[in-house]
Amino acid sequence: MLVSDIITQVRDVIQDTHTPYRYSDDMLVRFVNQTLKRMVVLRPDLFSSIEEIPTESDTPFQSLPSDAMRLVDIFQVKGGPVLTEVNRSTLERSTPGWMSESSGTPINFMRHIRNDTRFFVYPAPNAGVVLIGEYAKTPPDYSINGDIDIIPDGYFSVLIDGVVFIAESVDDEYVNNRRAQMYQQMFTQAMGASVEGRQLTDYDDGGLNEDKVT
Repeated sequence: MLVSDIITQVRDVIQDTHTPYRYSDDMLVRFVNQTLKRMVVLRPDLFSSIEEIPTESDTPFQSLPSDAMRLVDIFQVKGGPVLTEVNRSTLERSTPGWMSESSGTPINFMRHIRNDTRFFVYPAPNAGVVLIGEYAKTPPDYSINGDIDIIPDGYFSVLIDGVVFIAESVDDEYVNNRRAQMYQQMFTQAMGASVEGRQLTDYDDGGLNEDKVT
């Protein structure tokens, strides 16, 4: 899914196919990158990746890498045991002093319910412990020759809708409010429909528990 192909399709939709262009290539590339940033907010699960996650030693408080948007799951200590997700309040009832126990090899992790990029591990890790986990990554800024391989190719048309919406919204001379609104609706509806058709992946029983099916 090349940025240049998206721009070609967008120019056809907004009828900007003759030079001098109303929108420069650089401007449309910026719109592509802005649309990707909007998509990761609406559907972070589309941008998930399994990565190594370094830890800070001797503390249960941990952070995802700087390119992370939200935690999906923690699987295991690299080269070591799996980590089981537990509820923080449950652990505090069973092991009230867990935060001050000696460091070791983590066996549990807990989500930080107020921060999507922070989590806790128990026990606190020794120096050099690396975790294997999955998290949604903030998309990089692509150039015109960039290959957008961070999301499935099926979202090509959704990207076009998002870029057309931005382009039609910023040009004072040629702006078409109805067209901008139409493509905004197409973009948001496509993103919403895609999430309604499947269960989010950050719950183990997301696709198994019929009570969660809407």
